[in-house]
Amino acid sequence: MMSVKTCIVGIACGIAILATGCGGGSGSKSSADNVAQIIVNAGPAGDYANGLFTTVTICASGTSNCQAISGVLVDTMSYGVRILSSAMTSTLSSALSQEKDANGSSVSECAQFSDSITWGPVKTADVKMASEVATAIPIQVIGDPASSTVPAGCSSAGAPEDTLQKLGANGILGIGPFVQDCPACAPGTSNNQNFYYACAGSSCSVTTVALPQQVQNPVAAFRTDNNGVLVELPAVQSSTVTVSGSLIFGIGTQSNNSLGSARVFTINTSTGNISTDFKGKTYSSFLDTGSNAYFFLDSATTGLPTCSSPEDGFYCPTARVAFSATNTGTNKASSPVSFNIDNADTLFTSSTNNVFPTLGGPNSGTFDWGLPFFYGRHVFVAIEGAGTPGGAGPYWAY
Repeated sequence: MMSVKTCIVGIACGIAILATGCGGGSGSKSSADNVAQIIVNAGPAGDYANGLFTTVTICASGTSNCQAISGVLVDTMSYGVRILSSAMTSTLSSALSQEKDANGSSVSECAQFSDSITWGPVKTADVKMASEVATAIPIQVIGDPASSTVPAGCSSAGAPEDTLQKLGANGILGIGPFVQDCPACAPGTSNNQNFYYACAGSSCSVTTVALPQQVQNPVAAFRTDNNGVLVELPAVQSSTVTVSGSLIFGIGTQSNNSLGSARVFTINTSTGNISTDFKGKTYSSFLDTGSNAYFFLDSATTGLPTCSSPEDGFYCPTARVAFSATNTGTNKASSPVSFNIDNADTLFTSSTNNVFPTLGGPNSGTFDWGLPFFYGRHVFVAIEGAGTPGGAGPYWAY
C-alpha cells in the first residue's frame, strides 16, 4: 500500500506554491435529503489504505443522461469534482459540454496535488449527491483519450494519475473550505502555476480562467445546504476491514447539521492553514480526509523511523508511540489532540484490513491531519464567505 497525500497545491497543501493546508457537534447517521453515505474501504482498485469514498452522480447538464459513479475519494483539502474518463460511459462522456475560452480553444487543467497531477479537459456537468444538485458547474475529466498529451509544464509538476490503478479511485470529490481551485489563475493575476491550459488539438499553452469557469467545490453551488459540510465517522480503536459514516451538507441548515458544541478554528485565508504546536514549536496544519495517514514532520523531529521501500512514505516504529499536539485557529481557539502511531509494515500484514487509525508518515515541516484524525469526530468544513452559526467561513470545527 502506498502513502497518499492528495491535498491540492493551488490553494493550500502545507507546501507553498500559493503560500501554502474529541469532536464536538451534533447530528448522526441519517437518511435525510442532505446526507450522502461514505465508506472507508479498499476502494475500486482494491488496494487503498484509509480511503474515504462516496458515490457522485454526474449528468449532462439539463438532461436525464446521468451516471452514478461510486468509489469517488472524499477530499476536504481540494476543490472540485474530478472523474476518471474510464469511469464514465462513452454516452455520458461525449454529452458533457467542453469548456472553451474566448478564442474557441478547449480548456484543460493540470490539477497539482502534493504527490501527483491529474490532467484532463474541463467540462460542464450537473453534479448530484443525496438530494443536492450543483447545476452546470465545471468539472475535470481525468485521462480523457481526446486530451492524452500532457504538456511539459504539467508533467514536470508530478506523475499523472490518469487510470484507476494509479489514482486508486474513480475520481476525487474536493469539498475543502474554499470555492475555486486556483484563484491565482484568474485574469489579472501573476502567479498562474501552470494549472489551466488552452488547447488547440494537442498544442496547449498556459492560460488564465475566470473564477466562475474554474473547477470548483460543488457544495458552494447547491441551492440550499451550501455553506459547508459535516464529516461523521465512528471511532475506530484498532485496524479493521471497513467503516461507514455520513457526509452531511450544510452547517446549521437542518436539524442534522447543527454546529452544537463544536469548537471553531478559523483558517488563514492566505495559506489555507491553521497551526499545530508540537514539542514547543508551531507548524502549519490542515485537516484532510484525502490523506490516508497522519503525515507530520520528519524522523529527526518525531524520533520515528520510516519504513523500508516500498512503504517508505510511512513511519515504522518498533512499538506504538503516543503523541500529543495542540491545534490553534487564527481566532486563537485551541484544542489538544492525542494520537498514536504504529508500525505500517505490521499494519499492512493483514490482507483484509483497510482501516488504520494509527497510520502515520513523514511530511516535513507540516501537520497533515489525514483520515485517522476524523475517526470518532464530527468535523465541519465551512466554505469561504458563507454565513454559518459559527460565523463566516472559512473554518474547521470539531
